[in-house]
Amino acid sequence: MTQICLLVSDFNIAPLAGYLRNDEELPIVDVVEAPHGVVEPVFLSEHSVWQRVPVDAVALVWTRPEAIAPSFVQLLRGVPPPADVLEGEVDRFVDLLLGAGPRLRGLLVPLWTLPPSARAAGIGDFKVGGCQWAVQCMNARLVQRASESALLHVLDAQTVLAATKGRSYDAKLWHRGKIAFANPALRQLVGEVKAALRAVDGRGKKLVVVDLDDTLWGGSVGEVGWQHLKLGGHDYVGEAHVEFQHALKGLAQRGVLLAIASRNEEDVALQAIDSHPEMVLRRGDFAAWRIGWGDKAASVAALVEELNIGLQDAVFIDDHPAERARVREALPEVLVPEWPADPAFYAEALAGLRAFDSVGLSREDLERTRLYADERRRRQARHAIVSLDDWLAGLQMAVRAEALDGASLERAAQLLNKTNQMNLRTRRLSAEQLAAWPQEGRREIWTFRVADRFGDAGLCGLVGLAAEKSGGSICDFVLSCRVMGRGVEETLLHFASLRAREMGWQELLVEGLPTPKNKPCLDFFARALGSDTDAALTWSICGEFALPNHVQLHA
Repeated sequence: MTQICLLVSDFNIAPLAGYLRNDEELPIVDVVEAPHGVVEPVFLSEHSVWQRVPVDAVALVWTRPEAIAPSFVQLLRGVPPPADVLEGEVDRFVDLLLGAGPRLRGLLVPLWTLPPSARAAGIGDFKVGGCQWAVQCMNARLVQRASESALLHVLDAQTVLAATKGRSYDAKLWHRGKIAFANPALRQLVGEVKAALRAVDGRGKKLVVVDLDDTLWGGSVGEVGWQHLKLGGHDYVGEAHVEFQHALKGLAQRGVLLAIASRNEEDVALQAIDSHPEMVLRRGDFAAWRIGWGDKAASVAALVEELNIGLQDAVFIDDHPAERARVREALPEVLVPEWPADPAFYAEALAGLRAFDSVGLSREDLERTRLYADERRRRQARHAIVSLDDWLAGLQMAVRAEALDGASLERAAQLLNKTNQMNLRTRRLSAEQLAAWPQEGRREIWTFRVADRFGDAGLCGLVGLAAEKSGGSICDFVLSCRVMGRGVEETLLHFASLRAREMGWQELLVEGLPTPKNKPCLDFFARALGSDTDAALTWSICGEFALPNHVQLHA
């Protein structure tokens, strides 16, 4: 996994470029540096640097406040500007960057900071007219603009610089080489940049698998009973475990799945989760669990398979070094961090993983644990019914087709960029690029929401259609794996064939682009449209593809 990153700055950013190139943590970064001090020319003109930057690159634009706000320069000279003037200059800067949107997949902009030499008025510097007041005004406007854009993302440079404990600036480096930040700060920022790149790519971890005894709570529940676990109260160990559970709960509320892999009697462990008054996490907060006396690595693998995600999407947390070593050796794709011996540092260690960053949250993200709980109930119902047809008929499947709009854009972009197995061409577009695509020619994008008697699965499908000389084509066919095999894929194909007829197309072409992961999608088209395919993996639909009998389609 290699990511192209364009570095643009008003100061010498070459040391950061070196750290990014040589850092072994994924993603591997191929850096393209713009000459320092030419921020505006890069974004205002066809600068030669763009010849080395592909369309799907991410740009990091790091500037000092005086480089983008003329009024801030006047402030340094003793002439304080009004807040609206500063905000207007930030708007102008952001608009300049967003003008390059079609060329980029993301824009990373660190918050503006002041070097120690700018401290002039002490506590008064945060009042109107002070340098810190001005920087906070500028940063507040930048954050507001980022919240309104799917392309622009803010990096918390202030926290990064604070973590270096006073080693973020070096006056000699500035005067000798125009390097605005010292090496400790630049090394610290590498982790933040890589976490941001993973988030832009949709590669944040999706699952945390945790142990129970001495991880989620203190003590062994099978030995001491749930009433005597160290959890909450006035004991520092109990308080630390509660804090750790709150941190996990925060991840779950952002759409990260939680699961349990524990060596325990299942009924004893679940009773503790249900009954202990200090438990922050309850049974409903976990998407799945494997509680028993089997191999932890096998448990983690089974959980990943059950939740239909990849091993590379999982994090395993266990207090026992031998268990960590076993999972790390057996499942090298799973992230298994070294874990503190003292539970006081558990929450801090979780935050330090930088593994769960995302560029935004959709409704489905916030409800993901509930969606998986619904899926567990579906599986239980499936086991109670012999006939698959009877089971499908009893699901009361309903699919709603809607044209892509602002309300569905963020989730649709997530689906397009994160889905691999049921993805016809694995095309990757930012939200802004996805919104712009149907504006050209005779193109349209449709999204599909899926529900059944067990619950609402949310926006799970996407189809992109475009006019061609001989008719039309399916440019995108994407479906979430969690609704595969229930007739939803056939419903999307039925809808696409209906739209082709309504558009007057005599033929609807489908051309698959094979990847290492999308064989399930190509196999579906081979089954649905005929296995007699040519080497280009193309199919043709003439007329209407049948809607499954057990599905109700609303458009």
